[in-house]
Amino acid sequence: MAVRLTPHRSTPTALWWCSAVLGLLGWGCSALRHHLLQSNAYDLGLFDQWAWLIGRGLEPVSSMEHVHVLADHGAWLLYGAGAAYGLLPGVHWLFASQAIALSFTAIPIWWLGQQAGLSPKHCWLACALWWLQPVVFNTILFDFHPETWVMPAFALALWAERAEKPRLWFALLLLMLGARDGLILVIAGMALDLGWRQRWRWCAAAGGLSTGWLFILSQRLYPLLRGGSGPKAAERMFGHLGDGFLSLLSSLEWGEIAFYLLILSLPLGWLWRRSSRSTLLIGSPLLLVNLLSASASYRTLVHHYSLPLALIAVVAAIRGGLQSPSRRGIPTWGLIWATACWLALAKPWFFTGPYLERQSDLEDVRDAIALIKPNDSVLTTSYLVPQLSQRSTIAFPKRSSRGPLAETSWSVLLLNPKDPGWGSSARVQRSLLDQAQANGWSCQHWPSSLSICQKVETEPNISKR
Repeated sequence: MAVRLTPHRSTPTALWWCSAVLGLLGWGCSALRHHLLQSNAYDLGLFDQWAWLIGRGLEPVSSMEHVHVLADHGAWLLYGAGAAYGLLPGVHWLFASQAIALSFTAIPIWWLGQQAGLSPKHCWLACALWWLQPVVFNTILFDFHPETWVMPAFALALWAERAEKPRLWFALLLLMLGARDGLILVIAGMALDLGWRQRWRWCAAAGGLSTGWLFILSQRLYPLLRGGSGPKAAERMFGHLGDGFLSLLSSLEWGEIAFYLLILSLPLGWLWRRSSRSTLLIGSPLLLVNLLSASASYRTLVHHYSLPLALIAVVAAIRGGLQSPSRRGIPTWGLIWATACWLALAKPWFFTGPYLERQSDLEDVRDAIALIKPNDSVLTTSYLVPQLSQRSTIAFPKRSSRGPLAETSWSVLLLNPKDPGWGSSARVQRSLLDQAQANGWSCQHWPSSLSICQKVETEPNISKR
């Protein structure tokens, strides 16, 4: 089948409206989750504080990780969020932009469908298959991550390459690199695809860009901003792997890997064909990293790490089974199957149970937060950090926390030993509250076990003359 290099029909107005409505719904879901105290320090609290610091013209160094925003993942696009925070600080900049970017990724997917010669019905199906990817919905819910901003750019770059628009294509790749260093793997995968199709100049450009940005980050930017040390992610992710090949094989969780590959391919694998192979090759570097990572979160659809793979899967379906004119029943059955996979693997049902666990604490939290001043240095639970992260100093007490409270600079403790949150423990939080009371801090407690302790400022002694 001949491949069209430019869109031959205008984008339907209904598609723009559908994308807008779904974006608003996604924003509402993420905002509701945040309201129900289900967001966390990692990663919403981190990004919210960085954006707030940038918006205030302060040095964007996290008080939780003591890391400069550019030393985290080289995400210079976050300075754009900082500009928005400078106008009106608010975490909803992050929620809204994430949901809208993911929903509007359907627009370049439509163009990709047109480019492949699909009928309007099959183009609609391709967009629906993207919206129904479980990892897309789960990523909208799971705090915030800047790579979501560039999923439309990723899809458009795939279109631009086939449309022979090198300047647009290269500019979009640069934009992708500004969202997260991990997208180096996706661009390296694009180089593999281009090499497979013997487009050597394009292959060299993508390979050179990914290699060059990796060198700049690992040998220049990260050491500069981290006091000489390079990227820590590699050691954290792959330190568990052995030195030899046999040791590597024995260290892998093969059952977990098999299940991950199954859920990745389940929604769309039946639409992949031989013509999809080069497109699927784009995801191979990222997939390999996810498979080898020490953290199991890289091998789930709950987190954002598989988001680019979902887009690749949809494009592979466009260039595979959706191109076959004999598959007239694809739209109906394809939607039914995609919906079934979404219901099984997405997490909308969390709003009926797990996300309601702290609903009874909302009033207590609201009362406690009202007692905290904007300049206070706050140590709180991980799920309350995003409620208070628009300040210079905030963190949560980790299980490894040691040392007396008197030697720290915290002025407010907002803790709940009954529900210590991620990364903390009841023992650590009880110890901190006991120390605060022993040191004469002003403390208040609620029936939910939420406690706030505020350091009492002593008046300087002034001798009478």
